[in-house]
Amino acid sequence: MFARKPGQRARAVILIGFMGAGKSTVGRALGELLGWTFEDLDDRIERREQRKVADIFRNSGESEFRRAEHAALQELLGELQLGADRVVALGGGAFVQKANARLIQDSGVPTVFLDADVTELWRRCRAQAEGPGQGIERPLLGSMDSFRKLYEARRPHYLEASFRQETIGKRVEEIAAALVQVLGMDEGRKKRRR
Repeated sequence: MFARKPGQRARAVILIGFMGAGKSTVGRALGELLGWTFEDLDDRIERREQRKVADIFRNSGESEFRRAEHAALQELLGELQLGADRVVALGGGAFVQKANARLIQDSGVPTVFLDADVTELWRRCRAQAEGPGQGIERPLLGSMDSFRKLYEARRPHYLEASFRQETIGKRVEEIAAALVQVLGMDEGRKKRRR
């Protein structure tokens, strides 16, 4: 894989965090701001497997989903190595898998942990699952108690990201703009505008 040289502009960024953290929403906004392609790893998995993530969990189990997720991540990182400018959102459990975290760290692609309080994350997920026109199916949503336990088990892994960005009380556009600065990508944007 590749590693960024000191002073070299990042060509990709990976967003990580728990369900409801806003990885896809912020990722799309960040991609738009930078003029980069946005990709949700779950979408790639669904294309490769020709079925929905929820169906993989339901019909084949979590271990089969994790296998498919790892293969999709390897493929994606190979593309990033060739120089694709991309904002990538990972599923909530992807970075928790040691093999995935190692692949990402070896690639040199910076990671950002989008963080929020577990109660807020639960509220967002319930709204997405039950809202009109939403119906987002989250296989690991479960009860608030199981949700909290899963969040607490995963959070230490998320804290190993290159950067952490709090999302509570901030608009999506504010978060994306803050990430551009934190990642040092504002210089590249200014040069491209000229």
